[in-house]
Amino acid sequence: MRKVFFGLCFLPFVAAVCFPSMTRAQNPAARSAETARTIPLNADSWTFQPGTVEFLPAAPTIAGVTPQGPAMKILSRRSGGAVVAKNTEFSDGIIDFDIQPTDSNFASFFFHRQDALETECFYLRTDWGAGHPDRMEGVQYNPILKGVFCWNLLPYYQGNASFRQDTWNHIRILIFGRQALIYVNSDTRPTLTIPRLEGNTTHGSLAFDGQMTVAHLVVRPVPATGIGWLCGPEGFDPTDNDPRYLRHWQVTQPDTIPPGIDFGKDLMPGKQTAWSPIQAERRGLVDLTRVFGGNLPRRYEGGPPRRIVWLKTTLRADREWNYQMRLGFTNDVWVFINGKVLYSDKNHYDEPSMKTPRGRVSLDNCSFDLPLKAGANELLIGVANDFFGWGIIARLDDTEGVKIE
Repeated sequence: MRKVFFGLCFLPFVAAVCFPSMTRAQNPAARSAETARTIPLNADSWTFQPGTVEFLPAAPTIAGVTPQGPAMKILSRRSGGAVVAKNTEFSDGIIDFDIQPTDSNFASFFFHRQDALETECFYLRTDWGAGHPDRMEGVQYNPILKGVFCWNLLPYYQGNASFRQDTWNHIRILIFGRQALIYVNSDTRPTLTIPRLEGNTTHGSLAFDGQMTVAHLVVRPVPATGIGWLCGPEGFDPTDNDPRYLRHWQVTQPDTIPPGIDFGKDLMPGKQTAWSPIQAERRGLVDLTRVFGGNLPRRYEGGPPRRIVWLKTTLRADREWNYQMRLGFTNDVWVFINGKVLYSDKNHYDEPSMKTPRGRVSLDNCSFDLPLKAGANELLIGVANDFFGWGIIARLDDTEGVKIE
């Protein structure tokens, strides 16, 4: 079977994005141009577990709206695995589909999917956002890295959206290079603007997960006459011009924390410990998941014990002074300055230790005094993980008189 492939190597700079109406379920004829390719919604075109998907010869009428063509109804919720399009390779382009999300929690769409371990993911939080257009966590984007769903590392890739479970909704995803715009029932304002897709993959298949009905799945190239500012390989990092972030670190290999132990001195690095350089990514995030993967959540039965790594960097001060440091982290941290204990804390989602914003990595997690002596100061941070992604963001409130090496 011939593969479906969409990719663009060059796109001229133009002034604006000009899309037809985004309410595609109500106006299906509006998306028929631009060499569009419809992905068949039949059993021969998808990989799925037996008994988890029903293929309908015609999309059902819901709330008076009937999308074009057949439909795919996913009956099971995640336990059956994602429903994956066969022989479909997607890199850049526009993806359109109509969806009725009936899942009680999440209705997920995957793109650039290599396998279950490496993919990009956009999803509707039906339990939180369906019928509530002002709720912040209505829709979210996150990559899956090494099998880890990194929702807790990227709190800024979420937003409110107007969608419902009792009718058809239209989704449009526009991807060029590492950037993406995602529209939910809108033709004027992106629901999510993603200046850089954070996954490890740049091409792959399409897939769905969660209980839902999908209709009129169409893929087309980005039109050469309208893409606007979405032209460079990736968007601007808003922290690029901020020298207060601690971006350059040395890191150890992960070590296992024995069950029943929160922390012990024998977990600290010694003179023979090997160190490797690691750099912060966008917005100052030191993403340990991308390097080391993660753990199955320990709170779930059968999950592995926690793992810990150590990060160190040097701050050179021209005087003795107390600086203010902001630290975002997940899940557990132990902070030492010049060999002395400075700070320890936990940030676990849906537990008493959960920090703002809802257990996710952010500079709002905590702040504390950082006493520096004149000269070189070694900052050492232990980071432990047992729940989805892990990493830190560290920033000083002021860098006057201190050099971050």
